Amino acid sequence: MIYVVVWRFVMKILKKIFKITIVAFMMSVILVEYSALVSNTSLRVVEGKPVNVGVLLYSFDDAYISLVRKNLEEIQKKNEGKVEFTFYDGMNDQSIQNDTMDTLLQKKDVDLLLLNLVDTGNTQVAIDKIKENNIPVILFNREPVRIDAIKSFGKAYFVGTNVNEAGILQGKILIDIWNSNKDALDKNKDNIMQYIMLKGERDNLDALARTKYSVLTINEAGIKTQELALRVCDWNEEIAKNVFKELFSQFGNKIEVIISNNDSMAIGAIKALQEYGYNNGDKTKTIPVVGVDAIPEAQELIKTGAMAGSVLQDAAAMADALYSMGMNLAYNKNPLEGTQYKFDDTGVAIRIPYREYIVSTNQ
Repeated sequence: MIYVVVWRFVMKILKKIFKITIVAFMMSVILVEYSALVSNTSLRVVEGKPVNVGVLLYSFDDAYISLVRKNLEEIQKKNEGKVEFTFYDGMNDQSIQNDTMDTLLQKKDVDLLLLNLVDTGNTQVAIDKIKENNIPVILFNREPVRIDAIKSFGKAYFVGTNVNEAGILQGKILIDIWNSNKDALDKNKDNIMQYIMLKGERDNLDALARTKYSVLTINEAGIKTQELALRVCDWNEEIAKNVFKELFSQFGNKIEVIISNNDSMAIGAIKALQEYGYNNGDKTKTIPVVGVDAIPEAQELIKTGAMAGSVLQDAAAMADALYSMGMNLAYNKNPLEGTQYKFDDTGVAIRIPYREYIVSTNQ
């Protein structure tokens, strides 16, 4: 009888030991998995070493993107030892940018990605890849086709603008010009603004919004418009210059204003006009041209009167937002901590405001 009691007691002890062993084993597995996860996140940032940031740009040749890059380089100089930006040229080719991203993710040597997508329709694919590697990312400048793609990853955000605002401000600039100088601008006296539209990319959301809202704003002010021609010029100065030469030979004096989705294309049109003797200082032979970005070359043309105006997209403000939010993400903080930025109603995007750039307010 004593042996039976002892045996039951021993078995009870062994069962407890077994249960404790199982629990301890499960806890160790959980801790190992958690440690692996942590080692693959922004916690890899080592105190005293710079945050390593991969900046994937859609094209080094884009004038505005070049300004953003320049401002990021200035930020690095002012914060030596804190951050290191490495820039990669997408060459306006999504396959090239994809290869670059794949290489960076495989090497696992970046703490943060700043992504200026070539093809904004590729947002979900890019986010899914980055999410697998658990690296924080900020998309910027080029409006994603679907903001939900960014919301699908808790460490993904967007820094951009209000896509409608640029077109609205372009429209307001032309309204003021038309109302103050209608007798000279309305060449055929039909009370209709005849215009040429130079569009950035066919399906790009920024281009679509600027094209739509520039004209809509003019119409809502009670000014009738007529589109003589719309041409897609891929944000490129040289393409716009050659395209506009063909348009000028076709429409000539019928053109009353030129609306361009960005400054580079506007400058291309102006250079073509100047070859025909227009926009060289003679107000009787000047066709108003408006663009977007207010890049330095456009600012000079506006000051001389060769260009009517532009809409400033603040490259310095965008770079500062990318840096401030990015550093927070790299150190696993709230992205808006210590900043004055606020998310829009999506909860993942901040918007840098545009403003008019015309001679009367910037001399």
